Amino acid sequence: MLKNIILSFIPIFVAVDAIGTLPIFLSFSYLLNKKDKIRIIFQSIFTAILLTICFVFFGRVIFSFLKVSIADFMIAGGAILFCLAIAEIINPQKNINFKDKDFGIVPLGTPLIAGPAVLTTSLLMIPEYGISPTLISIVTNLILAGFIFYFSDIFIKILGSSGLKAISKITSLLLGAIAVMMIRRGIISFI
Repeated sequence: MLKNIILSFIPIFVAVDAIGTLPIFLSFSYLLNKKDKIRIIFQSIFTAILLTICFVFFGRVIFSFLKVSIADFMIAGGAILFCLAIAEIINPQKNINFKDKDFGIVPLGTPLIAGPAVLTTSLLMIPEYGISPTLISIVTNLILAGFIFYFSDIFIKILGSSGLKAISKITSLLLGAIAVMMIRRGIISFI
């Protein structure tokens, strides 16, 4: 089971992209005091966990109702992930001007943390590695994202803005590779 947790952890870690989202979080929260920052982090992680777990359990029911196969979702999800990866590589500065103090649920919790990449990857990890390892990986990754946001000042000091950009680019490349793998598996499922 530990092997499956680790194997499902890695793609979900790449999909969550907490390091890539960190600059956005910083641009939203730089004027907030510590108490408000903690509240925003809690809101965003709670929202992301709740949304992702609901999608894991009810995603297939929705697919059945809409007559969408897992192969369809793999190809569509892979295409979206690929577009997100390319957009992130070409234009990493997400110019979002958000001044409200309640941005933890939207846009931080969803779609920035629990967006199409996380939902697609989470759903596709279940047949591959099992429900329990996937759920453990989801929760662990999202809590890890919360810690990254909490210690964001330290990450900025250690990595610097150039280091954050480099890690974000590498993560985007990995996301693109996972997208291609999902499209390939979807096509193979059709065949």
